[in-house]
Amino acid sequence: MSIKSKLLAAAATLTLVGGVGAAGVLATATTANAITPSCGATCVDIFSRQFGHHFATNYLLDVWRQHITIGQPIILYRTSNNDIAEDFRLEFQGTVADFFAVGMVSAALALHYGCIAGVNFPDCFGLQVTVNDPAFEIEYTPLGQFSGLCVGVASTAVQEEKVSLQECGASSKTVWVVDIFDQPFTFFTGYAPLINGSDTNFSQPFVLTYPQSGFPTDKPRPVLEVDNLQGFSHGFPPILNYPSLVDNQLWGADFGALTHG
Repeated sequence: MSIKSKLLAAAATLTLVGGVGAAGVLATATTANAITPSCGATCVDIFSRQFGHHFATNYLLDVWRQHITIGQPIILYRTSNNDIAEDFRLEFQGTVADFFAVGMVSAALALHYGCIAGVNFPDCFGLQVTVNDPAFEIEYTPLGQFSGLCVGVASTAVQEEKVSLQECGASSKTVWVVDIFDQPFTFFTGYAPLINGSDTNFSQPFVLTYPQSGFPTDKPRPVLEVDNLQGFSHGFPPILNYPSLVDNQLWGADFGALTHG
């Protein structure tokens, strides 16, 4: 059975136990998204809270120079409806437990972010609670065509590891976890940190980050990286203290193609 088939089968059972749909966590419908028309309504605009918001994204996740190549850097670039480098789809959507069930993330990551007490672990940190964050891969789909390459890291996540295109479905390095566990209130605002699936630091996980002091119009273009999560961890959901997060580690998503701009 393929990785995709296994994930779909796992999602059909495990998400019923308490999972949350990955796409819906960050998405808010708008009337001015930026995907090319060929990519269509199933494609996704991913943007940084540092430079915009759901009704004015301004700069979007972008494949530098549009190349469909392993290792091609991921940057932010101005919002456009004719730039195929901004065409992405969320693939293999499910939860951390789903990815753990098919061997795509480690037991350590699953214990922290995909633990279903009595199902995939006897208990979660000694408590009978469910912690099962949404997770997905972000596939580059220029003009709606699947490239087989996803946004990820080339090596296990470390501080300032650069983000680039990597083979989809091959490892945890292309998995992204919506960090509700550490920051339980943030996702209600439509923005959240995204933990890389290869993370091994569970006190300050490595999350998708826009480089400090960088700006999307800088040359050379700043490349996205994974850095330790900044701010405060508020522990088990649903503790609703608003966390002190930095905008360059908060991400949002909208769906569909522009009709103008």
